[in-house]
Amino acid sequence: MTDEVRVRFAPSPTGYLHLGSLRTALFNFLFARHNNGKFILRIEDTDQTRKIEGASESLIKILKYLGLNYDEGPDVGGEYGPYIQSMRTEIYRQHCEQLVKNGFAYYAFETPEELEEMRRLQKLEGRQTMYDRRARYLSEEEVQRNLESGKPYVIRLKVPLNEEIRFHDLIRGNVKFETNFIDDQILLKSDGFPTYHLANVVDDHLMKITHIIRGEEWITSVPKHILLYRAFGWEVPMMAHVPLILNADKTKLSKRQGDVATEDYLKKGYLKEALINFIALLGWNPGEGENREIFSLDELIKLFNIEKVNSSGAVFNIEKLNWMNSEYIKSYDTEKLAEMIKPYFISAGYDVSDELKLIRVVTAIKDHIQRLDEAPEHAKIFYTDAIISDEFEEVINSESSKQVFNVLTEKLKQIDYITETNFKPLLSEVCDITGVRGRFLFLPVRLALTGNEHGPELGIIAWVFGKEELLNRLNKFTNKS
Repeated sequence: MTDEVRVRFAPSPTGYLHLGSLRTALFNFLFARHNNGKFILRIEDTDQTRKIEGASESLIKILKYLGLNYDEGPDVGGEYGPYIQSMRTEIYRQHCEQLVKNGFAYYAFETPEELEEMRRLQKLEGRQTMYDRRARYLSEEEVQRNLESGKPYVIRLKVPLNEEIRFHDLIRGNVKFETNFIDDQILLKSDGFPTYHLANVVDDHLMKITHIIRGEEWITSVPKHILLYRAFGWEVPMMAHVPLILNADKTKLSKRQGDVATEDYLKKGYLKEALINFIALLGWNPGEGENREIFSLDELIKLFNIEKVNSSGAVFNIEKLNWMNSEYIKSYDTEKLAEMIKPYFISAGYDVSDELKLIRVVTAIKDHIQRLDEAPEHAKIFYTDAIISDEFEEVINSESSKQVFNVLTEKLKQIDYITETNFKPLLSEVCDITGVRGRFLFLPVRLALTGNEHGPELGIIAWVFGKEELLNRLNKFTNKS
């Protein structure tokens, strides 16, 4: 095995990128970068019945957008390709035949109906449902006769009986399995495609993978994989099985209790930096001396240690993600943030042709939103006409309000431009001239400008609108009879 650290993220193109899969990809990426190693993307599409068109392309796009750039993969190439399993079927077939030849695997000819009957009887008898190994005792003549007659077959792993398989998991410590409870797993299906187990082991060896970091759901497959490594005479990579991500009630994260697709969170306006930061801290922490929770990707790379990943499940806390995202939004470059928010405004029907106004609007609202898709609602006052509800008709039409609007209009005409700081002194001058003060001064101005009783400070509102729009909005009320 090479001295260089080599890890892989090996998803199946069966749909969206689950948050659990994103965390697996992230941990692999951080481990590789921390150890100056290589991060490889491999598409495991041997189960053609579950393959969804476009899923691989979508996954690649998301990984790159999130900054999880891989060193080898389907679209970037590499020394050990191809990196799509459906393009490697001949490699698996050859290795599988080698296993049969050396006595580590065997042909099995049962029909689906026979296998179903086998399981039915096992359930009736209260036994574990698994293949009963009947085909491993067929004579060479029987096997040859079945093959020559064209009878459909699979190739199964010949699991040794009465043995104990042990391995050390970098997260969970020492783990052991009894082989008597391990199924004679299918390695090559009747359609000629390999199962996960064969393809996974063959590819990890040929691609010189040194560390396997994957979800804990695969831990029961490890003994089968170790048996395959042993049968081929190959060295077993180091392994680490990451715990599940859980809902608040400690059940497995699933669609039933909220979004689980990475795409959904990005569409809602969670910043990629915040999402990566949050996902990294699900089940991992940098250890003593790091009491903060905001980390850049470079900082995560520097601090990451696979052995600091917890062995127990990590609870997905949406409130914490919202808080973290809001912190990133507050500190984000305003012009870049404006470009990211612009599509949400366009979808809401806002006219964003005024770039200066757009940036000012984003400046005004960025401290008040947790997700980018909340921006249109917060920005509504800046892109829609002020509509006065019935409860405020009396306020807006009072004599004192008319006085305020008339004087404020004249004062605005006397200045060249509006800033956050020069609007408040104008209101003080209006107060001195009209004698209207407090709520009777500020509320009608706020209503005339936004139609709302509450919102950002009046100085910020005035600055966002600018002198011309302020006059236009006030004019609608100075002319009321």
